[in-house]
Amino acid sequence: MSETKEIEVSAKDLPLHCPTDAVALWSSHPRVFLDLAQTGHATCPYCGTRYKLKEGEAVGHH
Repeated sequence: MSETKEIEVSAKDLPLHCPTDAVALWSSHPRVFLDLAQTGHATCPYCGTRYKLKEGEAVGHH
């Protein structure tokens, strides 16, 4: 049984992609960009990791 991770990110981490740069290349899946602008959270379709924008952070235009 796998454990789903939840990672809190800040606006400076955007644009957000999974896997992040902290994940070892050999254990990663294809990179997918995730949109937090509408709801403040997103789930990776490959690994199920949940990403959540930190409280009080605002998404700006890039």
